[in-house]
Amino acid sequence: MVMHPYLCAVCNTTFSKKRILIKLQRIHSAECPSVCAVCRKTFRDHSNLITHQHMRRREHPYICEVCKTVFAKKSSVITHQRKRSGDRHYTCNVCNKTFIGKSSLTKHLRIHSGDHPYACAVCNKGFSQLSNLITHQRVHSGERPYICSVCNKAFSSKGNLVQHQHIHNVERPFACEVCNMAFSQKSRLTKHQHMHSGEHPYTCNVCNKAFSVKGSLIEHQRTHSGDSPYNCDVCKKAFTRKDGLIKHQLIHSGERPYSCGVCNKRFNQLIHLVSHQRIHSGERPYTCNVCNKAFNFKWYLITHLRMHSGECRHTCNVCNRTFSFKSCLVQHQRLHSGERPFACEVCNKTFNRKDRLKSHQHMHSGVRPYACNVCEKAFIVKSSLINHLRKHSGERPYIRRSVKRAVL
Repeated sequence: MVMHPYLCAVCNTTFSKKRILIKLQRIHSAECPSVCAVCRKTFRDHSNLITHQHMRRREHPYICEVCKTVFAKKSSVITHQRKRSGDRHYTCNVCNKTFIGKSSLTKHLRIHSGDHPYACAVCNKGFSQLSNLITHQRVHSGERPYICSVCNKAFSSKGNLVQHQHIHNVERPFACEVCNMAFSQKSRLTKHQHMHSGEHPYTCNVCNKAFSVKGSLIEHQRTHSGDSPYNCDVCKKAFTRKDGLIKHQLIHSGERPYSCGVCNKRFNQLIHLVSHQRIHSGERPYTCNVCNKAFNFKWYLITHLRMHSGECRHTCNVCNRTFSFKSCLVQHQRLHSGERPFACEVCNKTFNRKDRLKSHQHMHSGVRPYACNVCEKAFIVKSSLINHLRKHSGERPYIRRSVKRAVL
């Protein structure tokens, strides 16, 4: 049995070697005692400083005797030689998977044990690898040490920088054998291949729903756990997905980078622009497989399909009324609570729905976005335009009972 006599006083992780404890303590304290005399870059470990100095001087003192490739680190040449020879003498005693290095086996074993020995001192999130903890800590510090040499955009991890650089060189080395579609990353090719095979290897252990991509499973599991790890630093609203937070932050900044080429209307998300352009083109790409009715938005199709299925998954705990969508339930519950979270910045009038606030704001701005295509008369709200259009069409959908009886 391996003894772990060295205990970290910050996160209570134990180690078998004192030097590993010292490394972790420097992460907690942000101490970097080793400094490059030329560029003043700091390092937690002296060995990393030596490697850095070799790279600055373009020194590669370690040489592979077979292919004469040179390396700045001794461990790199050892790993390289094992790859060439196929030597994988470290074996997992659980699943028999083999590894070139002992450290790779140690990391792999944590998958089976669920061990996360490296904990963040800020949020207590645990990690199975020290490198993942270091990358995570940059979320709190805002540090982005990896800079693109083309556009100077900065990144928190080297992997994200490498992924970004494919944009500039448009290199797509990974091609699908079925349809010849090419990808810049091997992981994206793997995800794409699941589409051809229909394979869904990632299964939720709560509801057994299966996914073709591991990231989709992780996001789905947050619906069960209620975990929302991405927080807006302005309004503290939390999100289950990082892209949801990024889209939300555009609301605070007021940035609308996507512009319609027909009417110049601007949008904060590309998908909103694409959907808007269908109004001009008349395109309706989403078709109901029951009644063949077509829609210009996928969301409208999903709503429509629930009319056929009668699916109503969300129930009001006050009046037991059921709804197809959670957003509709939330909106309905404001009738019971009296909550009116949307306030006009001009007159402070409040509303229980965001679309009603937008219509109200047109009164202050004088904007009349809904125009009749017959006489060009414009209206503040869409319902007024619909009523007006009936004057041109002669449509009379609402007939009083007394008139209806007389007709009969």
